[in-house]
Amino acid sequence: MARAIGIFGGTFDPVHFGHLRAALEARELLGLQDFRLLPSGTPPHRSVTMASSQHRLAMLRQAVAAYPEFSVDDRECRREGRSFMTDTLADIRSGAGDKPLILIIGQDAANGLDRWHEWQSLFELAHIAIMRRPDSQTSWSPALQAQMKGRLVARAHELLKQPAGSVLNLQVTQLAISSTDIRQRIKDGRSARFLLPDAVIDYIEQNRLYFAGQPRKG
Repeated sequence: MARAIGIFGGTFDPVHFGHLRAALEARELLGLQDFRLLPSGTPPHRSVTMASSQHRLAMLRQAVAAYPEFSVDDRECRREGRSFMTDTLADIRSGAGDKPLILIIGQDAANGLDRWHEWQSLFELAHIAIMRRPDSQTSWSPALQAQMKGRLVARAHELLKQPAGSVLNLQVTQLAISSTDIRQRIKDGRSARFLLPDAVIDYIEQNRLYFAGQPRKG
């Protein structure tokens, strides 16, 4: 089986050290050489983002510019209309052949997986790695429990045996940093230093993102 591809998605509005630390640990635990950070285009599961997809993409590129172990996948930002993960994974799969694809999500996202568009198809397209904190709570609907049954594996190397269909729990460090809090700090005129990379702070200031009285920037 060919080398696996890791896909770590998010709105990254803005990207911060919590995202980057979790991504780094997930990459190490999964032993991945091809690890892609995937900023969402127009996400269907939350209200409108505060910064446009192009700004969020630019901030993410600034954040990982010095880290070649990460690549940034911009396909959702280039896509018109709403972005659905099933469509994105199908697009990646079309170019990846039978390489294992591993979608990396947090426990909260996993708990609501059955509310995603065509969610059953996710298991046909990729493996799912669930990042867990010590206080993580698994709360699956009966439909999701039925889908998860028989898919859980204990070791990362088991994901390399087939292209898709398994689920692995990952214990990663979850830093208590949130994009919502960062946006509020900036709006209130307080510093967000040491919560996100300096290059991202510089970009935010140069483009006046999230500041009080600033419209959503395109």
